[in-house]
Amino acid sequence: MALALMLGMPAVAMAVPAVEIIDQELQAVTVVLEEDGTLRVSGATGQTLHVYNVAGVLIKSFKIDTADKRLDLNLPKGCYIVKVGKTVRKISIK
Repeated sequence: MALALMLGMPAVAMAVPAVEIIDQELQAVTVVLEEDGTLRVSGATGQTLHVYNVAGVLIKSFKIDTADKRLDLNLPKGCYIVKVGKTVRKISIK
């Protein structure tokens, strides 16, 4: 049996490196509620901004078509969740 193991052809194992592609945004998305109630969104050109109430119901959607977009939300007083891409913020309208 030892002779068979010595004379047998060696098996060659090759490991193929795994390649992982990570999607990184070149510019960070910022969402800021200004004092006059205007929502300022920058770095989200071509994305869609969604506004949800605290129960998770979609209230409004806006297409972001410029690098620095200002939106007048015209929402009643309360707390809302704003999502654009992977960025999520809680805002409070007073």
